[in-house]
Amino acid sequence: MTDHKSAFDAAFAAMPLIAILRGIRPEEAESVGTALTAAGLTLMEVPLNSPQAPVSIEHLARHSRTQAVIGAGTVTQAAHVPELVAAGARFLVAPSFSVAVVRAGHSHGLVTIPGVFTPTEIFAAIDCGVDIIKLFPAEGASPAVLRALRAVVRPDIRIVVVGGIGAENLQEWRKAGASGFGIGSWLYAPGRPAKDVEKQARNLVSAYLESNR
Repeated sequence: MTDHKSAFDAAFAAMPLIAILRGIRPEEAESVGTALTAAGLTLMEVPLNSPQAPVSIEHLARHSRTQAVIGAGTVTQAAHVPELVAAGARFLVAPSFSVAVVRAGHSHGLVTIPGVFTPTEIFAAIDCGVDIIKLFPAEGASPAVLRALRAVVRPDIRIVVVGGIGAENLQEWRKAGASGFGIGSWLYAPGRPAKDVEKQARNLVSAYLESNR
């Protein structure tokens, strides 16, 4: 079985920013993928409520090869996992925590990143062996909430913050204990030119690097 976890972990350690390409079409995939990797982003997620999502995943995975790690987002049913693996997905992101989805992902060696919001959900997901916690929707929480969660969650558990994140507020979440970020409409919107996506991605990378100083 391909070691998807090692590939994901290496990319995450280098730049823990996941580009959420909600609404992307297959014909945009290669140009947007090239723009993102040029800016330094190597983790890309295609949500399943995008047009022909498995096809876009396949295009990105084939085009990026060793340059990026491609995943599937908005995964809510375990039955979808085999098709996503066949398309080239190496990690799964969900808006909620489903034991069945996590187990299906792990059975194929994929990194699993379920969405959680409460301490009860977070600890249930940790007990299930998830790879990363996704705090979602971040708009409904605050850096203060994350700071409180960090006081009780093991330090080795990675928490990715998703929802309403952009270059302007990344630093405050980082200081509160965010391990990484998922960035959607701030970075990409359907039809946005690849050159504009690259510009936004570069701004995001700069903000992240600044948050580490």
